[in-house]
Amino acid sequence: MKIGLFFGSFNPIHLGHLIIAETIYDRTDLDEVWFVVSPQNPLKKRKSLIHEFDRLRMVELAIEDNFHFRASDVEFHMPRPSYTIDTLTYLSEQYPKHNFSIFLGSDNLKQFKKWKNYEQILEHYQVYVYPRPGEKVDFSHPSIIEVDAPLLDISATFIREAIQQERSVRYLLPDAVVDYIRDKKLYF
Repeated sequence: MKIGLFFGSFNPIHLGHLIIAETIYDRTDLDEVWFVVSPQNPLKKRKSLIHEFDRLRMVELAIEDNFHFRASDVEFHMPRPSYTIDTLTYLSEQYPKHNFSIFLGSDNLKQFKKWKNYEQILEHYQVYVYPRPGEKVDFSHPSIIEVDAPLLDISATFIREAIQQERSVRYLLPDAVVDYIRDKKLYF
């Protein structure tokens, strides 16, 4: 199987994430997309993150009607902070018959050379790059594949701030995620 890994804090998962995942799935030969919930991104502050189990649950709720998508807590059981190469290595050992690739926004591609063992990622895995507002793909490598996807500028920070200010997040989040946030009183 060919599995595309969409790493993220998903704090919270929003429609932009889902649109990107569906677009890459649809325009490639991937069999599934796994949303890998990262407990702690080494490049982000932990302070703003809600508990990882809440973020995982929101991903599960957001994708429950799409049989091509799967939520993954693999990084919950690994040393922190999480490094992509370590997760890829672990998954490749656990699922030797699967071919893994990763999704990356063009904004994150600028920092890709700062990632731990980024050369190994490029040597062994494909990297699907989707566009981000104001960011051009300026990194060329045979393992990097640009995917024509909608240019979306939906920010989880914007969504969290709207929730804190008790403003509408309708059409930014799946309804089940909105209900979960309200029920658990997250981000208030």
